[in-house]
Amino acid sequence: MTALAENIFKEAVRLNPIDRAELIQRLFCSFDTTSNKQIEDNWKAEVEDRVSAYDSGKIPSDTMENVFERLSKK
Repeated sequence: MTALAENIFKEAVRLNPIDRAELIQRLFCSFDTTSNKQIEDNWKAEVEDRVSAYDSGKIPSDTMENVFERLSKK
């Protein structure tokens, strides 16, 4: 742990239990990147584009066995 993180920890453990629990919740939620609507929208559009390309024959398919065989050669 960095010195900064250690100092923050020492301060945090001095908080009352309710404040510590709220801090824990907020820190935990800071890992959740799915709340970024723009990123979600971009991925949704990308998936829809790929499915459409596959359905129209622009993207070929391959068997699972062939895919794993190619990956095992890398």
